Amino acid sequence: MYHEFIKPFPEDFLWGVSTSAYQVEGAWNEDGNGPSVIDMGSHPEGTSDFKVTSDHYHRYKEDIKLFAEMGLKAYRFSIAWTRIYPR
Repeated sequence: MYHEFIKPFPEDFLWGVSTSAYQVEGAWNEDGNGPSVIDMGSHPEGTSDFKVTSDHYHRYKEDIKLFAEMGLKAYRFSIAWTRIYPR
């Protein structure tokens, strides 16, 4: 689609991002995290899985600094329930 004029976003527009625990958390077996349904499943060898992901668990400070550099003002994230209720 081609536009000759694109209306700019308002100055006070709130840019943000969101992540889900399964997609970014990593650290699947650390700090008392209990087993989840996905932990019990089998994954084909050579397939990417949830164990490391983008390792937000260990890199959250660096990630949030990057969000700020990008000009983001909001961040919605999820935490795996197995971290809150490990049993």
